Amino acid sequence: MKRVLSIACFLSSVWAANAQTVARPKLVVGIVIDQMRWDYLYRYYDLYGDGGFKRMMKEGFNCQNTMINYLPSFTAPGHTCVYTGSVPAIHGIVSNDWIENGQEVYCTQDNAAIAVAGSSKAGRMSPKNLLTTTVTDELRLATNMRSKVYGISIKDRGSIIPAGHLANGAYWFDDSTGNFMSSDYYGKQLPTWLTAFNNKRWADTLINRDWELLYDADEYTQSMPDNSKYEGVLKGEKAPVFPHRVSSKKNYYGLRYLPGGNTIVLKGARAIIKGAALGQGDQTDFLCVSLSTPDYVGHLFTPNAMEAEDMYLRLDRDLASFLRYLDNHLGEGQYTVFLTADHGAAHNAQHMQDLKIPAGNETEDATLKKLNAYLKDMTNKDSVVAAITNYQVYLNKDKYPDGNHSNRYIKSLITDWLGRQDGVAYVIDLEHVNETTIPEPVKTMAANGYYKKRSGCIQVVLEPGWYSGYAPTGTTHGTWNPYDTHIPLLFYGWGVNKGETYKTTYMTDIAATISALLHIQMPNGCVGHVINEVVE
Repeated sequence: MKRVLSIACFLSSVWAANAQTVARPKLVVGIVIDQMRWDYLYRYYDLYGDGGFKRMMKEGFNCQNTMINYLPSFTAPGHTCVYTGSVPAIHGIVSNDWIENGQEVYCTQDNAAIAVAGSSKAGRMSPKNLLTTTVTDELRLATNMRSKVYGISIKDRGSIIPAGHLANGAYWFDDSTGNFMSSDYYGKQLPTWLTAFNNKRWADTLINRDWELLYDADEYTQSMPDNSKYEGVLKGEKAPVFPHRVSSKKNYYGLRYLPGGNTIVLKGARAIIKGAALGQGDQTDFLCVSLSTPDYVGHLFTPNAMEAEDMYLRLDRDLASFLRYLDNHLGEGQYTVFLTADHGAAHNAQHMQDLKIPAGNETEDATLKKLNAYLKDMTNKDSVVAAITNYQVYLNKDKYPDGNHSNRYIKSLITDWLGRQDGVAYVIDLEHVNETTIPEPVKTMAANGYYKKRSGCIQVVLEPGWYSGYAPTGTTHGTWNPYDTHIPLLFYGWGVNKGETYKTTYMTDIAATISALLHIQMPNGCVGHVINEVVE
């Protein structure tokens, strides 16, 4: 009898050991805020509530000095870096769009894909241009595809790239219908729960709300007065002043510029969590949320506008509500959240000039026109440069077939001319980066951003405060400077230590740290390192 009991106990202990699972949270939520400068955590701190940004800062882990380590600093490579732990030279997403084999290519363009529940053109999307895996892909692989992964954003690239190659679904906003849509890369139709969410017509509700200030105007001490000359104007309005009214069922694109753009994405995130039963199974699930409205607001109104401050105050409330939902739905301490940005933004150049700070702005199209005119005089050939985009120069190589107009000769003419222009600090031959005398970290950032098949052959590095913008109002990003590349990074929840660090960390470290937290392999192009202080 004792022998039987001993065998039974032994078998029971073996079964118990085999039944144990790797300790992981129920759900990981990645939140990327498009164009959020690091200093916004503190610029508006006094008016934030206790349940949003402050909750994550006080109860989670704050990486105070997180930097982007490649060029250019745009949306698509930013989201890609966050989730791959890699740089454009490896993951291949060199910008939002690029020129490849003489053709302009959009980062998530897939002409073989078919729209699902949205307009045809908006649906020709997939992650096929992404060359590496994401942390979300690695989670799916580590659990033999039992973990579920979803992405949602206003922008297609903000949902598709983070969710990776193996996502169960990725959804983005369709301006023609006001719905979240997808492509047949993820399935031939939307899940019934997302269709039900779309049928609630949240876009109609949110776009028909006037955008009023959340507080009295005199409380917005971190902003310029309303109706500043540095601000752009919303379509349909005559001046950039509160209240904003863009209500029109035919103008769903306008929702991108309203706080409701953040609201509808976070409501959609809740619909995914509930509808797809995320965090309810025996494997960790992953939800990728990208909030695009801050980027639209920043580009149009500038970082110093009352619109930017009010939008962040409202986003803080939406974030607090979303965290409470996770508490109630999954249980406090049962999920992990990280929050970061894809890039920052410069102050408006004219505003800086008026403050007697060096700055400037010239469109890339204007530079292209002048450069090609110069090259015409030097080579007697038209359109030698095909494009200047992403602060990079793309050549029409068929324009210099003879030895006198070799690649190296043409590039020497270009670099010499560009180097003499106002606001240009350095011009880098990306095919010969090691031959340059550019200071670090700019030299390494340029090399990290160069993928030969998709990048231009010359990188233009502007002086601090300068950028290639769309208009004299508003702002943009894309440079190496801290206002563009110093981003927030907060970790919160399951497995995360409470604290902060001021040591330099990098955007590439995010995927490595989440991989370590989940005990999975890091993405196959990851060059980042685990931020040891974050993980318990």
